[in-house]
Amino acid sequence: MELGEASMSGEQRNDLRRQYQAEKKDKHEQELRNQIEREQKKPLGSILISEQKKTRIAEILDQRVHAFLERFLEKSRSCKHLPETDFMDEFQQHITGSIMEKLKENPGISQISRLTGCGKTTQVSQFILDDFIAKSKGSECKIICTQPRRISAIAVAERVACERDEKLGNSVGFQIRLEKTLPRERGSILFCTTGVVLRYMESEPALRQVSHLILDEIHERDITSDFLITVLKDVVQYNSDIKVWYFSDATWRQVQSNNFQIVLMSATLNADAFSRYYNGAPAINIPGFTHDVQEFFLEDVLQITGYQAKKTTPIWVVKRDAYKNREFTEFVQPFIRQLEAKNKYSRDVLNQLIKMESEQLDVNLVFELLRTICRKGHSDGAILVFLPGFGEINKLCNLLTDSHQFPPRRYLIIPLHSQLPTVDQKRIFDPPPQGITKIIIATNIAETSITIDDVTTVIDSGYIKVSNLDPATGIETLKPELVSQANAAQRRGRAGRVRPGVCYHMITSLRYQLLDKFLKPEVLRKRLEDVILLLKMMQLGDAESFLAKLMDPPEAETVKSSLQVLTRLGALNSEEALTPLGYHMAKLPMPAQCSKMLILATIFSCIDPILSVAASLGFKDAYQLSIMEEEFDADRKRQKLAQGTHSDHLCLHYAIRGFEEAREQNQFCREYHLSGPILRQLVQLRKQFAQDLFDMKLISDPDPQSATHNINSENVCIVKAIIAAGLYPNVAVIGEVHLHSRSGTHEKMILHKKSVLAQNNLFPSPLIVYYLRLKTSKIFVYDASVICPLSLVFFGDQFKIHTRNDNADSFTGVSVNNNIRFRCSPSTALVLNNLVEQLNQILEWYVSHPGFMKWNLDSYDTKVLRLIIDMITTEERQDFDFSDFEDRW
Repeated sequence: MELGEASMSGEQRNDLRRQYQAEKKDKHEQELRNQIEREQKKPLGSILISEQKKTRIAEILDQRVHAFLERFLEKSRSCKHLPETDFMDEFQQHITGSIMEKLKENPGISQISRLTGCGKTTQVSQFILDDFIAKSKGSECKIICTQPRRISAIAVAERVACERDEKLGNSVGFQIRLEKTLPRERGSILFCTTGVVLRYMESEPALRQVSHLILDEIHERDITSDFLITVLKDVVQYNSDIKVWYFSDATWRQVQSNNFQIVLMSATLNADAFSRYYNGAPAINIPGFTHDVQEFFLEDVLQITGYQAKKTTPIWVVKRDAYKNREFTEFVQPFIRQLEAKNKYSRDVLNQLIKMESEQLDVNLVFELLRTICRKGHSDGAILVFLPGFGEINKLCNLLTDSHQFPPRRYLIIPLHSQLPTVDQKRIFDPPPQGITKIIIATNIAETSITIDDVTTVIDSGYIKVSNLDPATGIETLKPELVSQANAAQRRGRAGRVRPGVCYHMITSLRYQLLDKFLKPEVLRKRLEDVILLLKMMQLGDAESFLAKLMDPPEAETVKSSLQVLTRLGALNSEEALTPLGYHMAKLPMPAQCSKMLILATIFSCIDPILSVAASLGFKDAYQLSIMEEEFDADRKRQKLAQGTHSDHLCLHYAIRGFEEAREQNQFCREYHLSGPILRQLVQLRKQFAQDLFDMKLISDPDPQSATHNINSENVCIVKAIIAAGLYPNVAVIGEVHLHSRSGTHEKMILHKKSVLAQNNLFPSPLIVYYLRLKTSKIFVYDASVICPLSLVFFGDQFKIHTRNDNADSFTGVSVNNNIRFRCSPSTALVLNNLVEQLNQILEWYVSHPGFMKWNLDSYDTKVLRLIIDMITTEERQDFDFSDFEDRW
């Protein structure tokens, strides 16, 4: 990137802004004078501006200019504490022509890291843009800055636009799923989530129109960020002259990308690791500016509050964990002796710390700490509490609202978590009325990128909810774990952004010193189906080789398992290449299971309910988390919504339909314990997905409720069969107490209590399909539907006919999934085999030739599909007996 020889100092930058404001004022004045002259030149009969009116216009103009300059000065004062201005020269040294010599080995990549509060997120992108404008090269600058979360992208964009005294959509904009305000095409900054950048790269791998790509908060190491970092490494590896290479049409092509610069940013960046990964990319260290933050730990909190934990541990648990307790006591004993020597802590405190229970998060202690802080006269600023998940947030909110010490007239309690829609999340930035203290209770969503200006006190629980994957079983776990040092530093920094603050850590100082530096990267903890589809779509080679290039490559077993799932879904062939179905699946921005069922829905003409299922799975939960007294009524209302379909998926569809049809949508949501904002987002997602199908030429009308593409939408049996086709091989058998997995493992599972199936004992079939199984205290199944056997026969895999002559147990019938067998006559087995083969041929043809099924024509294909629909429908209605089911586990 060429920016000229001279660097612009902070004072010169301010002079430039003052000059810009003066020119803007002169421009407004000249426009007003021109307007007056035009009015005065009007012929007789027109309205002339009187001298009095001219004077009034001039007064209004002066008032507006004065107000404008006041806002500008106020914004300048708000940014004055940021040290970025002082380090402008150092930063420019790395982004001007001299960087080419420093990056010969790895051109185009820089690292910026320093403590929370130095202003990287809001200022670096502005420095680059302002410098281009100063050199009269503004049209050559187009910056994309990624943020780890939706709320961060919006909040940072609004902050930067405010600092530039602009509205969003001018030089600054944002883009997240379902929401966007795009900036102008050139001379602009776009804040977005990483997924948006990856979608850009699908159609424009070279990012030729982008001058700078800034990856912010990369220490969080989510899957999409790691994936993007690896792609970018390949970009610069094949281009020592900052030219971008990308793979297309089976050949490497070279594309010029002038001034392309990659900047990696984080307050807690592991600079050495990233430098090694990028073969020595230079690091720019900017000193952070945060006010003093006084820190307290669990031993201090217990001493301050005088809290005594209630003894609730059963005797049998104490006996079971006796060995672990002895180990813990030996581990913590030296630390206890150190505390004793300080003569600062009571015996009650020391007795609690020596027990293993002190390592567990106690929400009641957090509540007691809040009571103590407020009782002792918390005079200024907001309080930010970090808790691991919504369960803990909900419990603390209930404790606060039920306590007479926190009346609404004095305290504003705001929960903040990913289940809240973006509009609700924005409340955290609003200053409370005079005399009211704001208490924000959040997950790690409040850790990075966003600044809540009035926070002076932070309570860090020391825990974060982390999902992990067992590659052998494919089961995900979601449990609270200790935070890392990076997390703790970010949380502490929230208290010292704009004034001195206090941070209470709900773990001991001993445990704090032993925290890992960083959490395990997400790519080592998650399934990889969606990542593999994306890399196949971008033609990045075989999955194992590409994923091995990540900073922290996933286990080979995880990669193999994900490849098997995609192969069984029909997305990949035996050579690991995308099938036509897989190509369409990769184009849709949703989980692989959802994309498959949506594509099949276009063929079977039932897109309306499947759009609802695809929108809701993997997105925010539309059901509001109820307090204990409301749980029974919420369960009853879900049963009512499900309409006897034995399906969580259709229950959600009927909820969305009811919401759209309701005259009083808010009343509908209150009655059925649903979230109105989230339902509105789901409605928008349905429309977006329908538009995607239309753009892919899979439907002829982008209306989700188009009659042409919903001929079979009211047929519950075929809709559940299409759901089964997408969720396969997630199959389980209903037992007397547990569900028994049939997806390749033997785990015993139970339905989550929010499932409409959890309250029933009688089902039309012992088979269910499910979206997710998650291990917390037990293995729970989420989002399940009861299906009939023929749904598996037609939409499962590994279909096989069995006769008495080819097996030892004289079984005659068919099997799917290698372990589920259905007894039937040889003639029925042959008919089914013929229909399965014809169905696969029909599906392959329609997926390979974009178009849509014409159900109004009496073609051979429609006759076959109608026959299959009739068989599945009559079986579930028990008009056709296919119930001789045999489970081979």
